[in-house]
Amino acid sequence: MTDSTTPDSTAVSDPAVAVDPPVVNGQCEQQQQQSSTDSQGASFKMDQEMKITDSIEDGGLLESSMRLKPHEAQSYRKKALWVSWVSIVVTLILAVTAFTVSVMRHSASAFGFAFDAMLDVLSSVIVVWRYSNAAAVHSAHREYIACVILGVVFVLSSLCIMGKAIHDLATKLLPEVDDFLFSVSIVSGLVCIILAVIKFMLGKVLTSRALITDGFNSLVGGVMGFSILVSAEVFKHEPKVWYLDGTIGVLIGLIILAYGVKLLMDMVPRVRQTRNYERFE
Repeated sequence: MTDSTTPDSTAVSDPAVAVDPPVVNGQCEQQQQQSSTDSQGASFKMDQEMKITDSIEDGGLLESSMRLKPHEAQSYRKKALWVSWVSIVVTLILAVTAFTVSVMRHSASAFGFAFDAMLDVLSSVIVVWRYSNAAAVHSAHREYIACVILGVVFVLSSLCIMGKAIHDLATKLLPEVDDFLFSVSIVSGLVCIILAVIKFMLGKVLTSRALITDGFNSLVGGVMGFSILVSAEVFKHEPKVWYLDGTIGVLIGLIILAYGVKLLMDMVPRVRQTRNYERFE
């Protein structure tokens, strides 16, 4: 007789297919710990970069000292000086021209534009002082002093612009634009906007709040130049809207005032913090 052997039904299955739940849970926990470690590392790196930037500014240097090489910083400094000198010459010519027109033809709009052009000249002079010292291109203390002076100038100028605009509204002064002022307004508007864009770009590279503020002032000058034309055209078709010119003047004055106050609130404490770090003066 031959004995037949029956296969064992309790045979163990292939170990490659078997899955151990504790092992799977361990792998999941390990992956979660690794992802949380990566996120913590990224946040720690960002915190460290912020602390380094703050410590550098507290030590008397701007953030541009970390980004730019010495020769690059000097190159951008020279560009900022060139742009500021061009802005001074151009806006001074426009201001003298507008003042002459306002005296000869009793134009209130020309007076307002001339006043803003003189403000642009003054702000560019402050930027020239800011970058006149080659060794102080990254000086935070010098930067903050320039911003404080610009803030004071902005506040005083805004009060004068709003006072003139309110006077024009109270006396119901009608807007008038002749061909000469029309041409000056177009040229000044285009030139001021181009200068503003260049100043914004250089200010971003040099991390200069003073240069950005000067660009903002140039932008305001361009807007005021075009607003004279808009007010005259609207009044020509709708005489009832004679107050548009004065209203725009009040709004621009309020914007300049708000910017100046914000600038003073930000920069006055920083001037006090960095006054002991005048290492480049």
